[in-house]
Amino acid sequence: MAAVDGLAMYDKTQQLANQIRVEDYAPLVKRIAYHMMMRMPACVQVEDLIQAGMIGLLEAVQKYDASRGASFETYAGIRIRGAIVDEMRRGDWAPRSVHRNARMVSDAMRRVEARLGRDAQDSEVAAELGIPLSEYHAMLQDSSSSKLFSYEETFGEEDSNIDASESSRAFASPLEGLQREGLKDALVKAINQLPERERLVLSLYYDQELNLKEIGLVLGVSESRVSQIHSQAALRLRTRLADWQE
Repeated sequence: MAAVDGLAMYDKTQQLANQIRVEDYAPLVKRIAYHMMMRMPACVQVEDLIQAGMIGLLEAVQKYDASRGASFETYAGIRIRGAIVDEMRRGDWAPRSVHRNARMVSDAMRRVEARLGRDAQDSEVAAELGIPLSEYHAMLQDSSSSKLFSYEETFGEEDSNIDASESSRAFASPLEGLQREGLKDALVKAINQLPERERLVLSLYYDQELNLKEIGLVLGVSESRVSQIHSQAALRLRTRLADWQE
């Protein structure tokens, strides 16, 4: 009897999957692509991200299993983001100078915070670097165009618990699984210890999925200032998670 019920459920799941039309979810791909575009440099075309996202959508249609309890839109969103993140990983459009400056900022921030025992302020990091505050802000602006920090890259699809079979393949060993869980815990702790404004920007951007302009309206600052705050939060997190990166 249980086998019959299981077969009926499988048939129902397959029927639901067959009813999914890719074109119905194309707007979802565009929305995610435009949102993720906000952290990419100007030379990147949103069409490339949409194309990568469509590949993720097609994979979602093929692999969706309604019996796991997640809606297709939720599952597809994870697949779409994963495909775009993969595209981000394959290409690094930032000049070497941007990465060099990012490391300089991280090192200066680490020194200031170790010396003062608290969050480093913009002016303090700039002074540590021996540059004007305006130049420091310009460095942050440039850094926003590189892959400094991505919640999606850190957690990826596995955090959804929707496709456990793929999650198990992602871990080469139990030790790697424990390490990944440890990184998640460390990241959550580091985010909670960020200055309030930086924590709010990350929450609005990654959790609420507001774009930089919308966040600027919430905070009452310019879009470029939001970008700077986001970059500074990313660098601060990288500084505090340096041991995990090594």
